[in-house]
Amino acid sequence: MNASLGRRVAAEVMGTGLLVAVVVGSGIQATDLSHDVGVQLLANSLATVFGLGVLITVFGPVSGAHFNPVVTLAAWFTQRRTPGGLTLRDVTAYVPAQIAGAVGGAVLADAMFDEPLAKFSTHDRSAGHLWLGEVVATAGLILLVFGLDRVGRAALAPAAVASYIGAAYWFTSSTSFANPAVTIGRAFTDTFAGIAPASVAPFIAAQLLGLVLGLGIVAVVYGPQAAPARREISIPGGEPDPVSS
Repeated sequence: MNASLGRRVAAEVMGTGLLVAVVVGSGIQATDLSHDVGVQLLANSLATVFGLGVLITVFGPVSGAHFNPVVTLAAWFTQRRTPGGLTLRDVTAYVPAQIAGAVGGAVLADAMFDEPLAKFSTHDRSAGHLWLGEVVATAGLILLVFGLDRVGRAALAPAAVASYIGAAYWFTSSTSFANPAVTIGRAFTDTFAGIAPASVAPFIAAQLLGLVLGLGIVAVVYGPQAAPARREISIPGGEPDPVSS
């Protein structure tokens, strides 16, 4: 199915919004049900794993289920010379849609749990070890998504990406935001999953560094990407591989 840009943008808005609603909503629910931080993080991470896997499966055939500006930027960079690949026009439509969806998802989650709407988080996450965690989490995500694509196993993305994010909740110090849009969205909720606005920019800088590092690792492990085969007729806009954060 060849979806129009409008439909793909709508899929990115809804997918990113629902992802943030899952992350924030499950965090609120977890803190309501338990006072143990470990149990809260377990509940939050499990809900995110299941929710993310479903969302990639649902929206992947339409937009590629990026839900993440670093994935969109990496897809554009790796496909920029490929017929039918992601274009700069797509990037300039996807990224604002992802950010808008993320903010809307945080507000929706707060509304569902009768929390103050769009209240900035007071959860400070400004520390060097947390930024390092974001670099590692994002680089690993890029390696996974584009490594699967290189070996022709992008169909495994729903399970693989969801599983990686669930694991990264626990093995990274930052609990693996690994997504600039989600980071911005989570600044709009003063709940378990929130991040203070002052902490957002360094997190995003770390994620962009992770993007560059991840693409570098892909190149080292899998070698230079082969040039697209020359075709007599180019048919752009084929069904995108489902990739996410």
